[in-house]
Amino acid sequence: MSTTPDVVITREPTGNVIAEGGDELAVTLLKRAGFVIETTPLSFWYRLPWDMGEERENQMASHAARMLTAVGYRVELDPGLDVTRITTPTDPLGARVYGQQILSLTDQLNGTETYAGAADVIEHVVDPDDGVVVRLGQFFEAAAVQANVADTDDGWDLSHLFEDAAATLTSLVEDLRGAGHQMQRLEPSWKRSWQEGVATYYATAPSPRTGATPAASEQPSVTPPTTPRPGRAR
Repeated sequence: MSTTPDVVITREPTGNVIAEGGDELAVTLLKRAGFVIETTPLSFWYRLPWDMGEERENQMASHAARMLTAVGYRVELDPGLDVTRITTPTDPLGARVYGQQILSLTDQLNGTETYAGAADVIEHVVDPDDGVVVRLGQFFEAAAVQANVADTDDGWDLSHLFEDAAATLTSLVEDLRGAGHQMQRLEPSWKRSWQEGVATYYATAPSPRTGATPAASEQPSVTPPTTPRPGRAR
């Protein structure tokens, strides 16, 4: 088990955002994130400056948690401070973080504008080696082992349920093999842009007429009408 001290960042009922725990490096990172020291005769802690507004406080607290996590600290961040947490009407605190990550992936898929872009997102789910579906199968296999350890009728029943789920997902992985590539092949064939069409037209169009008049020798001859001579008077 890791011996790295935990750091807890929370908002008090008074509205103050405070951080407790950690060692010297953690304190340095908290200061870097904007926290200031608060002391009493018997203890000390760190807090964000007052009168910054909740939105800015949430951003700074989340930034501090990311920095601490990046170097290996186990950080307990108040859900109300986490600006990266996705919430839904059924999970207003964003506690189901892994389900929300799938929801984020679904949002990415809905936001794609090409089949190639959609295929890239789909591969994160259906990849037979590292996709979401195959990892879910492994999760249920592990859950089946845990339930079986109880060595009771209820534990065995639950283990069989998890095993069935794992088998279903394993079959689904095979059914979805190559689905991302199939999605990519739905991309329509290349079409020429209108600018390229105009350029091609002018490059291949015949030269316009110059409007020159034909030479005199080429002009048709016109015979003037014959005028009768006046008769001699008798």
